[in-house]
Amino acid sequence: MTVTQSGMVAIIGRPNVGKSTLLNCLLDKKLSITSPKPQTTRGQILGIKIIDQAQIIYIDTPGLHQAEKRAINRYMNRIASAVMLEVDVIIFMINAAAWHDEDELVLRKLQNITKPVILVMNKIDLLKDKTKLLPMMDQLQKRYHFVQMIPISALKADNITNLEKEIVYLLPAGPPLYPEDQVTDKSVQFQIAEIIREKIIQTTEKELPYATTVEIEQFKYIPRGKLRDKAMGDAQLIQEHQLIEIGAIIWVERPGQKVIIIGKQGAQLKKIGMQARRDIEKMLNCKVFLRLWVKIKKHWTDDERALRSVGYE
Repeated sequence: MTVTQSGMVAIIGRPNVGKSTLLNCLLDKKLSITSPKPQTTRGQILGIKIIDQAQIIYIDTPGLHQAEKRAINRYMNRIASAVMLEVDVIIFMINAAAWHDEDELVLRKLQNITKPVILVMNKIDLLKDKTKLLPMMDQLQKRYHFVQMIPISALKADNITNLEKEIVYLLPAGPPLYPEDQVTDKSVQFQIAEIIREKIIQTTEKELPYATTVEIEQFKYIPRGKLRDKAMGDAQLIQEHQLIEIGAIIWVERPGQKVIIIGKQGAQLKKIGMQARRDIEKMLNCKVFLRLWVKIKKHWTDDERALRSVGYE
């Protein structure tokens, strides 16, 4: 297929409105990790798709939020704000059920933006009376010149085709910006670290997910039958497939957090590792030997230098 249009499309909005779910839905591939907890996405996640002779470069962004108590919060807001200046089209995503104070924050940031903005109202599958959308749409159209207002369900893939058609219509003419077989700009190691972090978010409570990050320290291929995989039992040799050995550090801020992640007799860490290994093997299509360590880096979420040391540039 000859690509005649290409451009970058930012997905922005407050935390927990479904931006990562939308990216995964548009790509028909799980690229961004998701959870019901806000601020799961911490950086730009780029996903590439070719449709109707157009290459669309979607960019998932951290949720814009008012609280900037820590360096990690300021970092996420900077990332989300900066991307609006770099793209060709913006998707402003909200929860169709209600307008939120942090939606107002995003709307203010759009006031000086000249790029076309599509308002996407997500989670319509949860609305019993969809006619209640009309007053909200009417009010918001008076406050900002959205090129389109499209109700969707990213989870159920409702109305996604209409959204994509509008995006393609708005893209500039031009050759592809990335090779046609490329899906993301993120390394395999980054994707593995995100999978591990997703399992931490899913298996821990309250503030702990926000005090953790994951760094891949080791990634190497092991010839067939050379290594015993302790996660699958000491007696079992990995012979049927090539093995990838991965070592990852889970960074936390305090000793108490380390204790929680490890759990009693290592049970919590083992659970995180088993769930992560299953998804990593599915992504890589081969056997994985995963080692996890939990280490302490005090106040890493509120120290610019510490943030850079664990990969938040």
